[in-house]
Amino acid sequence: MNVKLSIITINYNNAAGIMKSMKSVLFQTSNEFEYIVIDGGSTDGSKEVIERFATDEKRLTHWVSEPDAGIYNAMNKGIQLAKGEYVQFVNSGDCLVDEMVTERMLCNLFECKELPQIFYGNMLKQLPNGLFRDKGFAGRQPTMLDFFTGTLNHSPAYIKRNLFDIYGLYDETLKIVADWKWYMQVIVFENVQPVYIDIDVTLFDMNGISTINSAFDKEERQQVLVDMLPTKIIEDYKQYSFQIEQWKRIQRYKLIAKFYWLVERCLFKIDKIKTKNRLLKKQKISHL
Repeated sequence: MNVKLSIITINYNNAAGIMKSMKSVLFQTSNEFEYIVIDGGSTDGSKEVIERFATDEKRLTHWVSEPDAGIYNAMNKGIQLAKGEYVQFVNSGDCLVDEMVTERMLCNLFECKELPQIFYGNMLKQLPNGLFRDKGFAGRQPTMLDFFTGTLNHSPAYIKRNLFDIYGLYDETLKIVADWKWYMQVIVFENVQPVYIDIDVTLFDMNGISTINSAFDKEERQQVLVDMLPTKIIEDYKQYSFQIEQWKRIQRYKLIAKFYWLVERCLFKIDKIKTKNRLLKKQKISHL
């Protein structure tokens, strides 16, 4: 059978999370995907949860519970087992928003005139004050600045499996930012253009490892940037990225943006007059 999509879930000692994730995937109305679960040898009852669902062999096509070398080793295992044209990661604790989302996504994906290499929708985040709909870049081609300050959401993305053959698997020397590094390599340096659709795809577990370990996340990102970019470019991004992001926020409000623009023009003219006066003063002195 020609499998359109491989949904992959990785898990380690999160029995409640793996149950939530597996239910959301296995109850999908679509029949055009396979499901792969990679458990890292959990000891908290996760394996028993997986075994309960394993009777549905048409949906859960492959699962394993064995020690691994971390998140990205497990994700790479899943990619290597995948037979789908696209892969999607719905990791333990995350879930698909409803039982028809895979059907909707695949229908829209295969209606595209040219099949995109990365196809993504919205990720919902459960915050204390309610749900936040994260649309990622919402169809805009991401830049290096985008990846310096953020990333493309992973769970609502369908990634063409052959991209991993072309550009390699996730870097297993990294603990929590290898997906960000891979995206940056493929989208920024190789100019792969993600295609966006305004569909809510996944509900993201805000208790995930990258959410909790924000300091280590920054440390690993810095390590990757040092390896991939010249020092002078990194220094520029560090110095100016916040001001650029600040100006982007200001531009959302036309009147405020206009006010800041007028202030900047006035300051520019004042600087110009000062420079001109300094030059005139120098010329007068030279004639004495």
